[in-house]
Amino acid sequence: MENLKMMLVDDEERFLSTTKKLLERKGFEVQTASSGGQALELLRSEPVHVVVLDVKMPGMDGVATLREIKRQFPMVEVIMLTGHATVESAIDGLKSGAVDYLMKPADLEEIVAKATNAFNRRVDIEEKIRVARMRGLMKSPREMLKNA
Repeated sequence: MENLKMMLVDDEERFLSTTKKLLERKGFEVQTASSGGQALELLRSEPVHVVVLDVKMPGMDGVATLREIKRQFPMVEVIMLTGHATVESAIDGLKSGAVDYLMKPADLEEIVAKATNAFNRRVDIEEKIRVARMRGLMKSPREMLKNA
């Protein structure tokens, strides 16, 4: 099974660098982006499984970025990162396809737990897609006997 690859998207550089180092020490592969546009650009060349995305950012905000991620990369799971004043935005994010949200300041263990849950959800969905495709390719025993 592939290891969890995640991306942190936040305009706070200190949060990005500190959290990236801590997550890498735990064995995760981590990309960072300081804007929604940069995140979308990175996703084109560096695919990830889970994006932890800040709601409040200058320019393209988190909800707009989420919508674009889901449009271009529908299998990427997104966790919204929000301050207490923007819980409504996090709810908008959940309605737009985010799998979960975290409150700032986010505890590292909570980030890991939610990212792992999101990754496992993605793995389950990928398996269901594989099974559905295989069923589409395979004939039922009755069809095989009829053709024999």
